[in-house]
Amino acid sequence: MKATIITMLLTAIICMVYSCQSEDQIEYMRYYTAGQDLYKTKCQNCHGAQGEGLAALIPPLTDSIYLKANSNKLACYVQNGLQLPILVKGKAFNGQMPPAGLSPIEIAQVLTYVKNSFGNNMGLYNVEKANQDLINCN
Repeated sequence: MKATIITMLLTAIICMVYSCQSEDQIEYMRYYTAGQDLYKTKCQNCHGAQGEGLAALIPPLTDSIYLKANSNKLACYVQNGLQLPILVKGKAFNGQMPPAGLSPIEIAQVLTYVKNSFGNNMGLYNVEKANQDLINCN
């Protein structure tokens, strides 16, 4: 009986907390969780489970400074791959990144995940922003 009451109280508290989330928070969590799944299937093999990269071949995704400075290029990197050398945390990476084969919404989801994981905290990157950035790909 006591366990049933405690379970009911915990369920009520969880429901209240969830119902207090704003639409923005719910949207962010939709992007983030979908992006996490995409990262695991499309990106983790090269960039690592913790975004640590791979030695001198594949850059880490843990550098907020690089991600912020190149925020408007990241969607293009995901869509088209990357052939150019890049400098991350003062280290040059010359490996090539193949195109991920993702739709604009999937790009937005995976970038929301990356930009808010591995020590990064940059908020929602929605499909409208992804589409805007993809228009400017060279």
